[in-house]
Amino acid sequence: MISAEPLIYVIIFVAVLALVQGAYLVIFGKSISMDGKVNRRLDMLDKGGNREQVLDQLRKEMTQHMKSQSIPIYSLLANKAQKANIAFTPAQIILVMILVSAAAFVMLTVMTDVSVAVRALVAVLMGVGGVYTWISRKAKKRMDMIAEQLPEAVELMVRSLRVGHPFSSAVAIVAREVPDPLGTEMGMISDEAAYGRDMGETLKAMAERLDIQDLRFLAVAVTIQQTSGGNLAEILDGLAKVIRARFRLFRRVAAITAEAKWSGKLLSGFPVLALIGINLVQPDYFDEVMESPLFIPAVLVVAAFLVINLIVMRALVDIKV
Repeated sequence: MISAEPLIYVIIFVAVLALVQGAYLVIFGKSISMDGKVNRRLDMLDKGGNREQVLDQLRKEMTQHMKSQSIPIYSLLANKAQKANIAFTPAQIILVMILVSAAAFVMLTVMTDVSVAVRALVAVLMGVGGVYTWISRKAKKRMDMIAEQLPEAVELMVRSLRVGHPFSSAVAIVAREVPDPLGTEMGMISDEAAYGRDMGETLKAMAERLDIQDLRFLAVAVTIQQTSGGNLAEILDGLAKVIRARFRLFRRVAAITAEAKWSGKLLSGFPVLALIGINLVQPDYFDEVMESPLFIPAVLVVAAFLVINLIVMRALVDIKV
């Protein structure tokens, strides 16, 4: 008889995600959550941090993950952890995977009757998969927020330049006025420029680290103005309009492709939901067919088709703008 354990697995997986997020907020505080009015850099300075020390800590957090790509398994997370700006060190992330795997094993032991080997395998998959899912969600959220904040930040630079501020001061104003995540990023640029690093080079490094095309446009515009001259305010004003137009286009493409994305998820998820529902209504429904030697191969073939469906639908709606 097939049990309702898949539903229990889903509940435990959600609990793993909540456990990771809760531990992250407890260790690093509410300022790390990117939804505060004061960005994290200013919060650290307000708590008595030295400007140079704060810069060193933030720079270490923002570069530590790509430097650890040689660590087995962690290389799969490094790029997303970099974009999400996870404050956990690579070693701490691996430790979190181990701890949540242990917690998942305990929950599986309490809530299910499967063998120890299966519990251990599922617990490890939940620990690694849960941390990977958590980091992926944070990376996507952070990149979306930066893309949304960037036009406003560039327009704030334009207004600052037009009233007579130099570009370095305009960046510092953005660092004070814009919340996270872009506020802290611009604060790092302002601090690095204050310590002598070229502004265009700093912007280019940030654009490459975050892999955002609009930031590359900003870095190129500033670099060209530094070498060739020109009215930077007018250049950035035009850039802000281009960024806003691209952002609107991205949103429109996302809206058009949303139906196809959810159709793919529904088509792949419905058989699983139907299996759980049938099992809850009539637990012995599959007892006869389970004795057939073709049952397991058929299940694997169906699972493969469901995964292929997700991949194909994702590829069809992955429109490059």
